[in-house]
Order: sequence, then C-alpha cells, then structure tokens
Amino acid sequence: MKNILFPTMSIILFISSCQNNDVTKTVKQQHNVIIYDANVINVETGHIKKHAVIVLDENKITLVGDLSLLANHQAPKMLNAKNKYVIPGLWDMHVHFEGKSLIQDNEALFPVYIALGITTVRDSASDLGEEVLEWRSQIAQGKLLGPQIYTAGRKLEGIDSIWKGDLEIGTTAELNKALDLLDSKNVDFVKMTANTLKTDLFIEGIKAAKERGYKVSAHIPQKATVYDIVDAGVSSIEHASYLLRLGIPNEAELIAQVNNGEIKSSQARKQYVNNFDQALANKRYQYLAKKGVAITPTLIGGKQLAYLDEDDHSEDDFKKYLTSEFMSHYEWRIKRMGNLTAEQWKEKKYKYQLIASQIPYLQEAGVLVMAGSDSAALNTLVYPAMALHEELILFQDAGMQPLNILQTATINGAKFMGVKEHTASISVNKEADLVILNSNPLENIKATQDIFAVVNNGELYERKDLDRMLMTAQQKKQELDLRVVNNGELYERKDLDRMLMTAQQKKQELDLRVVNK
Repeated sequence: MKNILFPTMSIILFISSCQNNDVTKTVKQQHNVIIYDANVINVETGHIKKHAVIVLDENKITLVGDLSLLANHQAPKMLNAKNKYVIPGLWDMHVHFEGKSLIQDNEALFPVYIALGITTVRDSASDLGEEVLEWRSQIAQGKLLGPQIYTAGRKLEGIDSIWKGDLEIGTTAELNKALDLLDSKNVDFVKMTANTLKTDLFIEGIKAAKERGYKVSAHIPQKATVYDIVDAGVSSIEHASYLLRLGIPNEAELIAQVNNGEIKSSQARKQYVNNFDQALANKRYQYLAKKGVAITPTLIGGKQLAYLDEDDHSEDDFKKYLTSEFMSHYEWRIKRMGNLTAEQWKEKKYKYQLIASQIPYLQEAGVLVMAGSDSAALNTLVYPAMALHEELILFQDAGMQPLNILQTATINGAKFMGVKEHTASISVNKEADLVILNSNPLENIKATQDIFAVVNNGELYERKDLDRMLMTAQQKKQELDLRVVNNGELYERKDLDRMLMTAQQKKQELDLRVVNK
C-alpha cells in the first residue's frame, strides 16, 4: 500500500508546486496605461529608444524601459505603438483666448488642442483674463478638458490702449496697483505691450515685475531700443519682427529721431528692413543669449498676411471648427490690406522672409526659441491649435533642424516656465503628456500632424477618441452659429426661441382686442 501511495502523492505535490510557480509568474503589477513597442524620442538628444515601454499611473510616467517590462506589468489600457514615435505633448507658447462675445467659442476649441497634440499653452493676456484664470483652474482640477494653461491674465498697457481689457497704467502708483491685482490672481507671468504705455514706465514695469519674481514677456516699444528693454530684464521678446532692429548699427539714433519727431515710426521700420546687416545681428543675438532672453517668433501670422494676395483660404478645412462670429474678427486686417499695390505686397513678402530667416541664427547663437502661434480671433487666419503645427513647418522651411524645432515646442517652453524638471520629456516622474505619431518627426516636422494617439494628464485618447473630439467641436461650432449678436448683446438659440414665443403670445393677446369704431 505504501508503495502505491508514495508515487501518487509525489505526483500531486509536483503538480501543486508547478501550479504555485505559474501563479507567481502570472501576477503582474497593475497600472493605468501601458504604451508598448514604441519608438521613444529623447527631445534633448535626438536619441530614439526602440521597442520601448512607457508605463503611466494617474498623471505621471512611472516606468520607461524595454519590452521585457510586459512580463511583470499590465494595465486595462494597453496601446500597441509598433512603428510609432512618441514625443512629449506639444506646447504653444503664445496664444490669446479673447473676445467678450467669444467665451463659448474659445472654450469649444479646447478639445481641439488636445486632438492636435497640444497639451500646454501659454496665454499671453486678453480681455478674457478673468475667464482664462477660471479655465486654468477647471482644467487643472479635471473639470474641463483642455490643455494646461499658463496665463498672464490681463496685460499692462498705457492709458487709452487700443486693446480691450488691458490694465491701463500712467503712474508708478497705478503700476503697483496693477501688479497687486495680478498677484491676487496668481498669474504665471506678466505681459507688457506699448501701444500707449510711456517708455520710462514700461522699463519701470519690467523691473518692478521682476522684483516680484515674475517672468516678463513683452513687445519692444517704438520709442525704446531693444537693448533698453533687454537690459531692463525682460524675460522674453514676443515676435521676431522686433529683432530686425538688431541688424542695423544706428537703432538708437533712429529711435532718437522718432522721439524728436524728425521721422515717423513707419520710416524707422523701413530702415530696419532695408539696412539689415546679418553679421551684426548675429553678434547681438549672442548678447540676448548671454542675458537669458527668450524669443517667441510667431511667424505664421506674418506669413498669412504677406501671402494673402496669393493664397486662397476660402476652403481651409480648419474653418469647420471656427464659428462665424469668431472668423468675423479676421476681417479688419483683410480690409486694411485690400488696397495694397504690387510693390507693397512684394515688400511684405521680403520682410516676412527676412524675419523667418533669423530663426536658425537665433538658435545657433544660443537664444531660447519658443514655438508660439499667436492664435487669436483678431489674428487673421492664425487658426487655434493648427497654427502651431504650421509655425513648426515655417521653422523647418527657414532651415532649422527637426530636433531643434521639436525642442521649441516642448522642453524650451518648460525651461522658460521653470518646470522642466516636472514635464516636457519622457522619463520617470514626469507629467504624462504625450503624442504618439505615425511617422518620424526627426525626419520631417510635418509628422507632428500625423497623430495616432494622445496622452493628456495621464488619460489616453486613441484615434477614435480624438476624432470624436473633433466631431463634437464641429457640432458645437454649428450650434453656436445659431446665435445672434446685436449691438454687442449675444443671443443664443434658447434666447431666440424665447423671443419667438413671446412674439407668439403677444400676437394671441392682440388678437383678443376689440376694435370699436
């Protein structure tokens, strides 16, 4: 009997042992999302890690490694990214959400940013400053789908500025009061322009904002030199057109002539173009780099206007996301350019090409170049979200290398905002904002538009999800187009229906009248 039981018990114990080992081998750590077999691009070095696995938990990257990770890790969402390329989420470092009659129009476009791979934007101030601050909070709390927002709120300007919603200042006391207000709103940086702001107060404003710990983004006043503003401590210059001043030896002299009324600002601007010296400009770009000044070129707006006589935008596909009310704000620039001569169109194109050609020189000089579209309702044909991709193509056309271009739309923005340690690259403990592309952006930057999937704040959106976002945005545009704006008052469909119902009731009431001769 013992001889029979012994081999039987041995077999049972052996089987039990094997089953226990199998259980041990199949226990895997659980995660939220795993992207596997991907080509992961290091946007700092250009190195591609092939057949990589990216593990996400909540809004963080928790593991990056080889395919062998799949033996011990799993998730309810597993994305096969074979032959795909993964980059950090894109940053648009100059947008404007603007227009008191366009609050819903702007908000409806937030998912479009995500669908186009833009997971972070820097809002450079507008009349919707208060609304943008609220959107920033709602997005951060996960209550609203949209890109992470850094914002200046409302910008500093002079008295009677032409731009709506500015914080208008004319004295030091008013400057300090405006900065106190921005402090209370917890803005991310300060934006300054010089439509009517006096030069001395402009420079004082830069210094005062810097003393409070802010980065300051600014235009260059017509009556100040670039060096005046750089030496005051400006953090970033918005729009590369201002840098043409660095290519002439007598900028200070021209500014003095403008200030004395000897020449007009328009005459000075012509000299900046006609007398431009590239070698001199390159030397001065090195000074910008030494002072730590960044530049957001915003080429796309100038390009759209300079070629408006040649390019037909009537069938632009992106218009299906833009309301009629939004696009109506494009008309003022179009009308303003309606009577240009052939020579003036030629001059505009030459100036645009000269500005665009500076981008590689700036990068080579060590200036931090940040990709920004300047998309806004007032900026004609600069389409929200889409314009960033167009900007990147213009950088490539100008001669910038794809890796450097990727940096302008990822880590450079994070460097500027002081958050590079937390985001904008694909490594452990970084924020989980990713774009998965069908083709390699290091070969052609147009690949940033060839999107397979997007991860925003740890949430994976596959192609079908992105298409759904775009369809919803298109439907929202159609819904908003049913509104009527009369004398500055916005009437939505429900308001219009209420008006019609009231008219119908009034008609019935009047029908009850008795007319007595």
